[in-house]
Amino acid sequence: MTEAESRVAPKPVPAFTAGAAIGVLGGLIGLGGAEFRLPLLIGVFRFAALEAVILNKVMSLVVVAVALPFRMSAVPLEMVGAHWPIALNLLAGSMAGAWIGAGWALRLRPALFYRIIAMLLTVVAAVLLLGHGGGEGTVPAFSGIGQAVAGLVAGIGIGIVASLIGVAGGEFLIPTLILLYGVDVKLAGSLSLAVSLPTMLVGFARYSRDRSVLVLRQNLRFVAIMAAGSVAGAYLGGQMLGLIPAHLLLPVLAAILVISAIKIWRHA
Repeated sequence: MTEAESRVAPKPVPAFTAGAAIGVLGGLIGLGGAEFRLPLLIGVFRFAALEAVILNKVMSLVVVAVALPFRMSAVPLEMVGAHWPIALNLLAGSMAGAWIGAGWALRLRPALFYRIIAMLLTVVAAVLLLGHGGGEGTVPAFSGIGQAVAGLVAGIGIGIVASLIGVAGGEFLIPTLILLYGVDVKLAGSLSLAVSLPTMLVGFARYSRDRSVLVLRQNLRFVAIMAAGSVAGAYLGGQMLGLIPAHLLLPVLAAILVISAIKIWRHA
């Protein structure tokens, strides 16, 4: 009997509760929470690695699609639109990276895929600690053609990672936008969502060409319930923003990811 065959169909209440808890965590730090959802999909709900990544990507799409309107009161759409050259620069690389990453994921052996996921979750933990605490824009690291090339390369890398673990990529996009383009953190959060949405659509389009995407049809009710919980939690987390200092929250969340990475590595 395979792992997928032995897995019990998730109950609605645990699915919604888990989604809400993840959404709150993500909302508190301005992310969609997909990096925390993936370990639960594998470790608690017992989906195989590729299944978990595909389901995670679909739920990430839902959360990102509603998160941008949530932020419009703080960051108007006109402000985001005024920075369209930055978004296009990153998108040129991230969409290509998303297609490449999804293709790799479909060809990887399961044991190797688990280990890659574990390593990438550890990288995400490090990025949360080292690159997600800045509050103000900074002087851009490059300008002109150098900035465009750096943005293209960064976008490719972010797209590959986002596709491999089914995340929106905000934990990488936000520091990139701040350091490479010098935008402030609030605008970076909204720009990252604008870049993430088409990037994830490209990755999902690549996954949809493989039979593995059938896991979505088989678990559509679970996806809808957990995604609804994630959206509700993300909104609640956004309202709670500022109640917990970032310098206390980020190490705890990073530790959660490292522990999850260790468990997933052992799962391989």
